Amino acid sequence: MTLQEQFGNIDIYLFDQILRGNIAPGMRVVDAGCGGGRNIAYLLREAYEVFGVDTSAEAVAAVRKMAGRLAPGLPSENFQVAGVEAMPFPDALADVVVCHSVLHFARDEAHLDAMVRELWRVLRPGGMLFCRLASQIGAGKGIAFEPLGQGRFRMSHGAEWFLVDEAMLMGLTQMLAGELVDPLKTTVVQGQRCMTTWVVRKGLV
Repeated sequence: MTLQEQFGNIDIYLFDQILRGNIAPGMRVVDAGCGGGRNIAYLLREAYEVFGVDTSAEAVAAVRKMAGRLAPGLPSENFQVAGVEAMPFPDALADVVVCHSVLHFARDEAHLDAMVRELWRVLRPGGMLFCRLASQIGAGKGIAFEPLGQGRFRMSHGAEWFLVDEAMLMGLTQMLAGELVDPLKTTVVQGQRCMTTWVVRKGLV
């Protein structure tokens, strides 16, 4: 089996957490905004207990099909059509919650807050929240954001995104009483966007 076949198109920063043992076999993982399942193919193949939501019924159907092939013992009901701010899962379900390229679609700061609180709700004490989202961090020459108000910006490719900054992410970490697993890490995509990885551990109390 090639690396591509084993890991698919998994995000490199999520892969890093697997390599470091922060996401380990036997863990229960929720992918909030799972899309077509790019970040869970490896987890399904390695018999993690995986759950997911997405607002796209087509995406959920595709993930259910993939899960049926890679993890036939996993209930298809583990994958549901739902928004990140209203997931149909019980409190403290997951050892790890993954939210990749979703939070920058927040309508405003209140919507972002609702999504983050819901991610935190389904995470067990001691669990890890992994988020990757567009931000203003590291933006400089060559990356133009057109302010639209309420934290939203028009990006170079025409999309309208909500962009966090460092103070906002640190404020959310404090609000959650969480602890950063790593310092904030931001990748600057030339002339297009800045993508920040925010990884937070939930306290045991």
